[in-house]
Amino acid sequence: MDTVYTSKRIFLNSASLPAEVFPGGIVVSAQDGKVTRILPSWATVERYLKDNEGEYEHFDFGNLMLMPGLIDTHVHINEPGRTEWEGFHTATKAAAAGGFTTICDMPLNSIPPTTSVANLRTKVNAARGKIFVDVAFWGGLVPDNLPELRRLIAAGVFGFKCFLCPSGVEEFPHVTEEQVMEAARLLEGTGAVLAFHAEVECQRPQSDCPRPLDPHKYRSFLQTRPDTMEQQAIELVAKVAQQHDVRAHIVHLSTARALPTIRAARALGARLTVETCHHYLSLAAEDVPDARTEYKCCPPIRGRTNREQLWRAVQARDIDLIVSDHSPSTPQLKLLTDGKRRGNFLEAWGGISSLQLGLPLFWTGCRRYGLSLQETVRLLCTEPARLSGLDHRKSRLDVGYDGDLCVWDPEGTVTVTEDMLEFQHKATPYLNRTLQGVVHATVLRGSLIYQRTDVPAFGPPLGSILLDGPKAVVQREELSKSSTLAAGSISVEELEDDDIDL
Repeated sequence: MDTVYTSKRIFLNSASLPAEVFPGGIVVSAQDGKVTRILPSWATVERYLKDNEGEYEHFDFGNLMLMPGLIDTHVHINEPGRTEWEGFHTATKAAAAGGFTTICDMPLNSIPPTTSVANLRTKVNAARGKIFVDVAFWGGLVPDNLPELRRLIAAGVFGFKCFLCPSGVEEFPHVTEEQVMEAARLLEGTGAVLAFHAEVECQRPQSDCPRPLDPHKYRSFLQTRPDTMEQQAIELVAKVAQQHDVRAHIVHLSTARALPTIRAARALGARLTVETCHHYLSLAAEDVPDARTEYKCCPPIRGRTNREQLWRAVQARDIDLIVSDHSPSTPQLKLLTDGKRRGNFLEAWGGISSLQLGLPLFWTGCRRYGLSLQETVRLLCTEPARLSGLDHRKSRLDVGYDGDLCVWDPEGTVTVTEDMLEFQHKATPYLNRTLQGVVHATVLRGSLIYQRTDVPAFGPPLGSILLDGPKAVVQREELSKSSTLAAGSISVEELEDDDIDL
């Protein structure tokens, strides 16, 4: 039985219909979860319901906004290996409660990291039966896995993340400029994304690097991660993007000082995209309380002036998409528990938990900076889908697309409390903040997976594992070659062995 979703406010984000909010409905197939029909007016809804009585299930959301499900391309799910930090069940449940219907798992901090097909298979097996939303996967680029890159693409990852400075976990070492250039050469023509944690360790004059006075002061930590670390790294990323025909991507941009380099590279034809995060747009260094290490992340939250410049870059479309970089850990690692090291910014694990809160965080800022609903959907749906290669099926409510819906109240407000948070550990800098925009329901391929009630109601974990990255390109290339292939390529037999059962 098909499902009809109706509301007095619908925004389709259609590729062919006007970009406007209208009263109407969406019909989703019970067979494949795809949108089969748009009901473009309330009169059309009433006629459809009358003519097809008894042949559908109907959900009416009144005056709530109905729009495409959100997509977050930067989420750390640390299962297996560090599931006590965050696992598939809790992360995807939080995503569903936040209106997200698709997330992309980063290649670290799980053990093993997603740096080989065998490790990807381990991750997929760990996710089975636990995910409330669809999950796609990043691969990782580390010094010793260049021969695995094209194999991982063929297995279904859509891109690779690397670090240009130490990652913080020994199983995911950073890469050199030479290794990045070789990886970019191998990825040319595949359509895969090469993403960069863009910080490098750099030598600074002693006068520029005073000894921190107090590790419980946020400014002491900020001094250890200056803007120049990002600026120099992004100069390298720009160089890679200009020298190779590869989709380069900068994750979690925090410094506005690197924007001129990004603009210049794009002007010269570089295929370079950029994301920033909710915490860089919502928080400022001057407002971080002493010893509150839930605010620590890398690169760091910078000053108010920098935040204003990032918002201007979002408005100017210099920044392509907004993500959470949901990177949780235990309260013990965040040094939030009692003890002599409590609140030590220099020693605490860096990472901010916010996956569930992305829409109200961003929408609250949009009200201040004048961004529209259409721009919000572009930054939280359209561009994330394009980056992850899912824009053929996600981010729009056109006929043939997945029936993924976010149902929310743009005028409503919510105060963040621990008991409303679905991710595993509740430490977040947003506790007790009042935000605008309240998610009321989430629909995944036509199935209601979350509903906001006094006791939040979740459906079963119906999420799918998405391994439909740019692999077809690699498979066509490799299958056209002989079984003896160049280094970094894979044989037909290996391709068959690398298939991952879904």
